[in-house]
Amino acid sequence: MRGAVRPLRGGAAMAAVAEDCVGQVVLPGDVLLLPAHLDEEGERLRLGDGAAPRGRLLCGPGLRRCAGGLLVIKCGLLRQRQASGGAAAGGAYWVDSQQKRYVPVKGDHVIGIVTGKAGDVFKVDVGGSEQASLPYLAFEGATKRNRPNVQVGDLIYGQFLVANKDVEPEMVCIDSNGRSSGMGIIGQDGFLFKVSLGLIRKLLAPKCEIIQELSQLYPFELVLGMNGRIWVKAKTVQQTLIIVNILEACEYMTAEQRKQALAKLSGN
Repeated sequence: MRGAVRPLRGGAAMAAVAEDCVGQVVLPGDVLLLPAHLDEEGERLRLGDGAAPRGRLLCGPGLRRCAGGLLVIKCGLLRQRQASGGAAAGGAYWVDSQQKRYVPVKGDHVIGIVTGKAGDVFKVDVGGSEQASLPYLAFEGATKRNRPNVQVGDLIYGQFLVANKDVEPEMVCIDSNGRSSGMGIIGQDGFLFKVSLGLIRKLLAPKCEIIQELSQLYPFELVLGMNGRIWVKAKTVQQTLIIVNILEACEYMTAEQRKQALAKLSGN
């Protein structure tokens, strides 16, 4: 049972205090009530990876702003990230749900495949319902004379600058300071494969045991995209395929089973 639940007018939807529902299942149509002391400036919700100002609230995937607080639009588990610096009202809320198709979200870092060029923009397949656009000036150091060497079929690691259901998604390969910060064209070597969105979120956790255990097995390079794509490269093709197989299987393995499998590989 969710804490502090009460029916809204009409009896169809349910409302509950957002903090009481963290870690519990929420359904589309539920309304999450925010603290009453949230200031007027904090009423605006922003998406992004940067630290939120004091009193600002970040609204993540699965939630939408409404008059009563936050409206749930996806079924899943409610998650919360506390505001940095001990802000009284702030932080972030989002719904952790299992979905097959990736829906672009502003600020998400993804791996895309260049499918074509159209004027001054590249068309990139990100696994969504439509392709994203990537301007050639959205690379570090790019100018009208010094254009990036991007070819059809190249892998691009970037983030969404624009992600709205009414307009075409737009990607960039630079941060707010104009630096690449690891984004750009991914090397030709390596192996690209796709996993579930739930596994990606697990691998991107700050203290992911899976990544730590794999790093003790072989040295490798790894790029994780929020759209479910993973690029990995080890010293040899055999080591690369072993890491790929472990990453694909770890979603259905317990921690003990994973440790046993890694122990067998390290003994060979």
